[in-house]
Amino acid sequence: MSTRQAAERLGVKPETVYAYVSRGLLSSRRSAGGRGSTFDAAEIDSLAAAARRPAATAREAAPDAMSVRTGITLIEPDGCWFRGVDARELAAARGFEEAADWLWTGRLTPGLRFTASPPLLGAARAAAEALPGHCAPTDRLRAAVVAAAAADPLRFDLAEDAVIARARGLLPVLVGALPLRGDDPGPEAPLVRALWSRLTGRRPSEAFARTLERAMVLLLDHDLAASTLAARVAASARAHPYAVVSAALGALDAPLHGAAGAGAHRMLAEAVERGSAAAVVAGTLRAGRRVPGLGHRVYPGEDPRATALFAWLEEVPRCAPALEAARAVAATAGRPANIDLALAVLTLGAGMGPEASEAVFAVARTAGWIAHALEEYGERPLRLRPSGHYTGPRPPVAVP
Repeated sequence: MSTRQAAERLGVKPETVYAYVSRGLLSSRRSAGGRGSTFDAAEIDSLAAAARRPAATAREAAPDAMSVRTGITLIEPDGCWFRGVDARELAAARGFEEAADWLWTGRLTPGLRFTASPPLLGAARAAAEALPGHCAPTDRLRAAVVAAAAADPLRFDLAEDAVIARARGLLPVLVGALPLRGDDPGPEAPLVRALWSRLTGRRPSEAFARTLERAMVLLLDHDLAASTLAARVAASARAHPYAVVSAALGALDAPLHGAAGAGAHRMLAEAVERGSAAAVVAGTLRAGRRVPGLGHRVYPGEDPRATALFAWLEEVPRCAPALEAARAVAATAGRPANIDLALAVLTLGAGMGPEASEAVFAVARTAGWIAHALEEYGERPLRLRPSGHYTGPRPPVAVP
């Protein structure tokens, strides 16, 4: 169909048809003569039919600018599934590197280990170590990913195999750029064991290490969270994988996203020290702050990932005081726990600092960002470009 025909079928102006294209509702192709655009008649008919149906049905048939088709993660009130597999079952059955690679490729490679490229790791460490000593782990991760990108001449290769190869190397680079706090497990150690030694000086028990790994698998992805949307927008513009992760890390470094776990950690530490979750909750509310680690906009009840992680944390004796405090906080506040509260139990029990949960979150979710980038690279470029609704003064306005 021509632009005029499409506009007539939809009952809109030609300008609106192009607005639908910019918002990702329609796809278009240049006409053979290079003048104007043509549109798929079936797509036009589908959009026209959706406009005549109730709003919820219309969104399913023709997603709006904030809806993106994806085959990675499905979220339901009682759980989330990665490529159709229950995230909790995957966490219980597979290691982090196996699960991350499966998320990217759809193939399972038992016993897979990611290894860092020495030049990239050296550049990342130099950048991270140049930061002030008080910097949070996520500050170092952001510096590390920029430095690694600059050291990788192949970063602009967006072929699927090349992107996956970059991802397999980037994750250990990010972990290796964090300062060592415990014994160095060596370059052949699993990624989770290497991360542990950079977050606490304690030696992990088998139950502790297994629980951290399971937590990281649960955190692999969670549909279009703010950081993942940022990653997809960057990938839509064909940013290379390092830039995609950098964009996502910028969105993650926010009090309502990745940094939420630090507040939950500090709250639980205070509750354990005082021996009273009720006093801590009352003090938090009295100060006009929300109680961290509670509620989630996509789950009406307790976050299913938190439920699973709480059950696994029961196998770790050192986490018992923090776990008891977390459940008391949720009961006192009368709101269900989310994954941030469960992760805070793990970091507090392991003797990690408050910012450790954000580092765990960032490293784990990097795998999800790469999965979304791979998916977005297969879509039409720059499709995630919504139109602004201008509310300013109408021109002409005099130059001030």
